[in-house]
Amino acid sequence: MELLFLVLLSLHILKTEAQGHWCYQSQKYELPHCEEPRKWHLINTTCKGNKQSPINIITKNVIYDCSLEPLNFEGYNIKGSSKWNLENNGHTVKATFSTSPKIGGGGLRRKYKAIEVHFHWGDRDIPYLPGSEHSIDGEKAAMELHIVHIREDLSDITEAKKNEDGVAVLAFFIEVGDENKKYATLINELENVKYKGKMIQMAPLPLNALLPHEEDLARYYRYTGSLTTPDCHEDVIWTVFEKPVQLSFVQVSQFSVVHFGDKNSTLMTENFRPVQPLNDRSVYWSGASPLLPPAKVLMLVPVLTCVLSSLFQ
Repeated sequence: MELLFLVLLSLHILKTEAQGHWCYQSQKYELPHCEEPRKWHLINTTCKGNKQSPINIITKNVIYDCSLEPLNFEGYNIKGSSKWNLENNGHTVKATFSTSPKIGGGGLRRKYKAIEVHFHWGDRDIPYLPGSEHSIDGEKAAMELHIVHIREDLSDITEAKKNEDGVAVLAFFIEVGDENKKYATLINELENVKYKGKMIQMAPLPLNALLPHEEDLARYYRYTGSLTTPDCHEDVIWTVFEKPVQLSFVQVSQFSVVHFGDKNSTLMTENFRPVQPLNDRSVYWSGASPLLPPAKVLMLVPVLTCVLSSLFQ
């Protein structure tokens, strides 16, 4: 009788813990009582706000903004002497670092320091199943890289969330293509963080090794949104770059060797939030491209207007 009581008590505790835990849809089979993306607002009401991320960017509706000049990347080309902390936090693989590469310009009113890099991806068992969070005209990429920044005068993400302009995130699409040897150091360490809570120190990388070529960084979209995981904090300044990074299919697949939990848990796949309503927000476009996609040809008039106005200032 006592044994039965203990078993029932244990099951009750596990169920109670799971009910207060957010998860991705791909985890529902293993954790039926966790709150999947459509119910994250039950854990954090902000997740049902009007400025949520990610979004689908409709290129014919974006607004050209001539103030969106190329960003200044400070320290992105420096490797640094301190190792990165690579961690499986049960939702993604993220790297944190003690050095503080910074971004500025590009319409940002302040400078922001990088504090974290993490990824979102799809499912390796279905070739090319897209796993990016943002999409362009309904098209998603294989993966998405986020580099989280906070205002340079703030100490951490908690303090940054207390400020309307405290958090800025750079988003880069990752598509399946050629092998990218610059990612080898990071990808080779994924085997060592297969399970939730695992953390290792890895050789540092210059952050620009994870990005597209420098000449491709002038074309991007800008909008105000939120973090894409609970607490879904809003007023995040998003910069979504047009040009994707390329990884081979084998490299993309290696992200799916990690698990959401321990060694008997579900493989970490489809760890992305579905797109959220744009509501009354605007998406701005830097327009720094010599060749415009067909959807942007109609934007030539405001582009020329902006150029001419700058000449007569």
